[in-house]
Amino acid sequence: MTTIDRRAFLGTAAAAATMAAFGGVSAAAAAGGLRKAVYVGMLPKELGYLDKFKLAVEVGFEGVEVGTISDAAVAAEIKEAATKSGLKIHSVMNSLHWKFPFSSADPKVVASGVQGMEASLRNAKLWGADAVLLVPGVVNAETSYKDAWARSQMVIKEHVVPLAAELKIVVGIENVWNKFLLSPLEMARYVDEFKSPWVKAYLDVGNMLFYGFPQDWVRTLGKRLVRIHVKDFQLDRGKGQFFWKNLGEGDVDWPEVRKALDEVGYQGWVTTEISGGDAAYLKDVVGRLDRIFAGQKPVG
Repeated sequence: MTTIDRRAFLGTAAAAATMAAFGGVSAAAAAGGLRKAVYVGMLPKELGYLDKFKLAVEVGFEGVEVGTISDAAVAAEIKEAATKSGLKIHSVMNSLHWKFPFSSADPKVVASGVQGMEASLRNAKLWGADAVLLVPGVVNAETSYKDAWARSQMVIKEHVVPLAAELKIVVGIENVWNKFLLSPLEMARYVDEFKSPWVKAYLDVGNMLFYGFPQDWVRTLGKRLVRIHVKDFQLDRGKGQFFWKNLGEGDVDWPEVRKALDEVGYQGWVTTEISGGDAAYLKDVVGRLDRIFAGQKPVG
């Protein structure tokens, strides 16, 4: 290597290191393609959307996940806030799947659920997001496991996938203590049966503590993963109790989860969905995410 080539190489390397340190594109590359995002509910409630999003960028987040918005004026405000702040809206969390589950035997309930999902998909299109989170069904005293499976799949195939394909938005299936899809093998099978590139898996790392080991879910779901949520819990299995914790203060084995994500080649958004707080708190959460991305324990 000549002296000039060596100087050019060192200059390029230094520039890349500087970009990584300040959270630029190279930071994502250094983290194996993982990108830091925050659920909008974690941002200070007293702030307007523009100030919320500006704060998120200032503390180090690259993206945000927003819930379904039915008011067109508010949806437009959110779009403008994202554009002005530079914060990417990467996903929409469907807000009506608990109230109006696709697994219901009541056609009116299902119809309302479909309307909520359609609104979420159109929000995503407006905001430039390419994924919508959906909890597909709920098993309870009125709805059997078998019925929840059959009904929810039918509704998604007939009423959700066509619009998702038209808008080019991926539907991310998530299970959140809904007594449904209780193992990674079931989740994989459920997703695969759609035989559609527009239906994938949305994994919440913390929630999976109740159903086994998050790293096992990551490895089993593999290429089906479209998005990742992160939170942490401390469990008392004997008493059946749990306590919400900040990242690294619960029972999730974060280095093992990070290793599993690397093994399956997951690259994309990792969204924090924990308690919110002020700028100092949010900046600390970003630091914990950075350590997770680096394969380290978030704290200690």
